[in-house]
Amino acid sequence: MAKVRITQVKSTIKCPHRQKLTMKALKLGRINKSVELEFTPQIQGMIRQVNHLVITENIL
Repeated sequence: MAKVRITQVKSTIKCPHRQKLTMKALKLGRINKSVELEFTPQIQGMIRQVNHLVITENIL
């Protein structure tokens, strides 16, 4: 399965609580923190919820 690198670029201050929980589920919590995860439909949905806070890159 493909991998994706997710990097947090904006703060979660003043974001709804559900978006904060989504960021925690993605293992993000600080600006410029990156994680590499499998690109599953569940992860894709989480990224879509917080796409204004993160940048994604495909990894081969």
